[in-house]
Amino acid sequence: MMFSGKRTLKVKILAQNENSRLQAALVSNLKSAVTAAFLMLPESFSEEDLYLQIAGLSYSGDFRMIIGEDKFKVQNIVKPNIAHFQKLYSTILQDCPQVVYKHHLGRLEIDKSPEGQFTQLMALPKTLQQKITAIVNPPGKNRDVEEILLQVAHDPDCGFLVHQGISGIVRSSSIVQSAKTILTAGAKKSVIYSLKKLFKMTKGGLKKTS
Repeated sequence: MMFSGKRTLKVKILAQNENSRLQAALVSNLKSAVTAAFLMLPESFSEEDLYLQIAGLSYSGDFRMIIGEDKFKVQNIVKPNIAHFQKLYSTILQDCPQVVYKHHLGRLEIDKSPEGQFTQLMALPKTLQQKITAIVNPPGKNRDVEEILLQVAHDPDCGFLVHQGISGIVRSSSIVQSAKTILTAGAKKSVIYSLKKLFKMTKGGLKKTS
């Protein structure tokens, strides 16, 4: 297909703008995943521990992992792809002031003080912050998010609360996705059934007229 020079330029600008927005969103998601993983990991951990935690975020609370899914799915994703994970997250880890990488031990250390955890909690996506505050904040108490997250940062179960929040988000998403799949499959069957009926009716009509 041929385009004039002006039209081609417009398409390129749109593609570049779209690509930059997509890239920014991807980087933001990677940073959020690292932050959430930090909150659920102990003070000292290996790179593999980190990547297993990150990869596991998408399956946390997914009921499909209990029924019909490979229990070692996360390990099977991470172990053969350590180099890829390193390439994906190395810059983010290097730019994070709260992480110390002890190369001689092959371990990373993260600030697990209440102040450190509060900083990480405040960097989480708003949706996850709201899930966590809903778990901690009793109904009827109107406290702001920052106050509740400060309480969570001092809680010994901080990592578990973050895990619960993520599980709630993933669980809702997996149920909706499964429902859509079932409905889509049902719709396909209905269409196929209707087409078969239409074909039979058409065939019968042709016989009568012949």
